[in-house]
Amino acid sequence: MSDTIPQRAGPNAPLSPHLQVWRFTVTMAASITQRIAGVGNAIGLLLFTIWVASAAMSDAAFASVSGFLASPFGIFLLFGFTLSFSFHFLNGIRYLFWDAGHGFDKSFSSKTAWAAFAGSLVMTAVIFFVGFSVHGGA
Repeated sequence: MSDTIPQRAGPNAPLSPHLQVWRFTVTMAASITQRIAGVGNAIGLLLFTIWVASAAMSDAAFASVSGFLASPFGIFLLFGFTLSFSFHFLNGIRYLFWDAGHGFDKSFSSKTAWAAFAGSLVMTAVIFFVGFSVHGGA
């Protein structure tokens, strides 16, 4: 048995699809964004873990981390994490329907992709509006 995989060459060899072959669509953008949001969620959960761990360490550590999160850069990170989580959640629901065999129609699939993008923006805006309304922004 050979350790190498046989390669087909010549005019009948299959071409590997790449981004220059496919027309960019909203469903493709949703798929790519889903993966990026997964990475954003991992980073955001690391930030959340640091915040919770600081609460367990000391009042000074908690105040320091909370102060960072209340800074403009911290709020930017929290906004990104919230947007990432919201999109991953809503687009994940889309994927659950696909797993059940529903929503593969091209038109419906595009509409639900747009809905995941729009819904994640609305969800993030609502979360931040409520957060700043209740907590006063600091």
